[in-house]
Amino acid sequence: MTDNKTLGALRKSEYASKTVKEELRDNIIAKIRANEPLFEGIHGYRDSVEPQIIRAILAGHNINFLGLRGQGKTRMARQLVSFLDEYIPAIEGTEIMEDPLNPITKEGREIIEKLGDKTPIRWIHRSERYFEKLATPDVTIADLVGDIDPVKAANEKLNFSDERVINFGMIPRAHRCIFVINELPDLQPRIQVALFNALQEGDIQIRGFQLRMHLDTHFVFTANPEDYTQRGSIITPLKDRIGSQILTHYPEREAAEIIYAQEAKVKNTQIARWSTGVATTLHLLMEEARQSTYIDQKSGVSVRLGIAARELLYAAAEERCLLNDVQSTAFRPVDFLAVTPAIIGKVELVYEGEQMGGLDVAESLVSSALHALLEANDFPALDKIKSSDEAHPYNKIVRWFESHREIQLDSTSDDGIYRDTLDSIPALGALVDKLFTADNKDERYFLMETVLWALCFRNRLSRESYDGKITFFDTLSGYLNEE
Repeated sequence: MTDNKTLGALRKSEYASKTVKEELRDNIIAKIRANEPLFEGIHGYRDSVEPQIIRAILAGHNINFLGLRGQGKTRMARQLVSFLDEYIPAIEGTEIMEDPLNPITKEGREIIEKLGDKTPIRWIHRSERYFEKLATPDVTIADLVGDIDPVKAANEKLNFSDERVINFGMIPRAHRCIFVINELPDLQPRIQVALFNALQEGDIQIRGFQLRMHLDTHFVFTANPEDYTQRGSIITPLKDRIGSQILTHYPEREAAEIIYAQEAKVKNTQIARWSTGVATTLHLLMEEARQSTYIDQKSGVSVRLGIAARELLYAAAEERCLLNDVQSTAFRPVDFLAVTPAIIGKVELVYEGEQMGGLDVAESLVSSALHALLEANDFPALDKIKSSDEAHPYNKIVRWFESHREIQLDSTSDDGIYRDTLDSIPALGALVDKLFTADNKDERYFLMETVLWALCFRNRLSRESYDGKITFFDTLSGYLNEE
């Protein structure tokens, strides 16, 4: 089909013009019938978001993806291009992607009138048929729709009402394309009004001149919930013109882990084994963050936090290997202190969180996640153990620290030193060996340190952290030393 280089050859072929929405509909139907995956690299939406997208496309609706940050809204919008035809013809030399069989501008019609069947045709790949604009308060109507060019009118001696003096904006240039506006609520209301005609009637109006160009554009918008942005909202008449509003959400654990592994840019994953304990702790950390009263939940906790956390954990392991001149190491709970820069940078704190401080909030999330890890591994609940029960392993561990002893765990220390430090507490190893039977040393020592974090979480021990080092000590002796 792409061998047809003139309008005459195109007319003799079997090519038939289709609208963008018809292309999307026909191709998604073909993919469904062929049982092909609709989206690549997007996980956790198969039974929730994907069916909504399918129905919206089948219905020929423009779409608004509504959800918190880091939920894959823009990525899904960009992948809608895969549902377009691979190539479409356009008149060569026109400013807009003109359909040779159905031109909408005066320029296109004049070219065909002049050249007839000899009109040159170019073929446009679907990758070129995607336009995206980030909505910001400074976006103007001229940016989106266009404006009259007085210089062009003067040079070519054209009347201002002549279509040829118009400098087209992004929407007309997105004719026969998918046009995405990200963060739609950030557009000023008067700019949103300019979208009415383009969405409903498919035409545009520039400085009072209404041009019935019959634009063929599939609109996709993305937005955060209005109660979060507070910078603006989608005005009601515009909402009414958007066919389908699709709610996105954060992925469940299995899908989230796939996303973290897929998106994390780690140069050497062989430097440390991504174990069950590490994966579970990261998942629990994300859960704790999404439930924390110190974090603004209207802002959300982006999946990007989990991705950045995975990258930083590998970075901490790589740093340890470099300092100790070894090829590999095992992850440790103390490595999660390296995640605090990602937490601080990717969450919005409420007033109480700001008073507490970002570093303390981040460390608190790590602590609560590690405490939850013990419960996930069926360790006895710490709050149900009486301090007078001397036979219980938890209390034996506390008694060891009561002798004015303390230990320091370092994220940069050699694996042998790290393990020897934990093994110096006999009751700690005995507890983990009793409850954790798998023959995996990495997991064993990960849980051993986790027990210490959990005891601190329940105020049975105290801890201090500084520069990647964490010191565990008896709470009472800490008070006495301060005095």
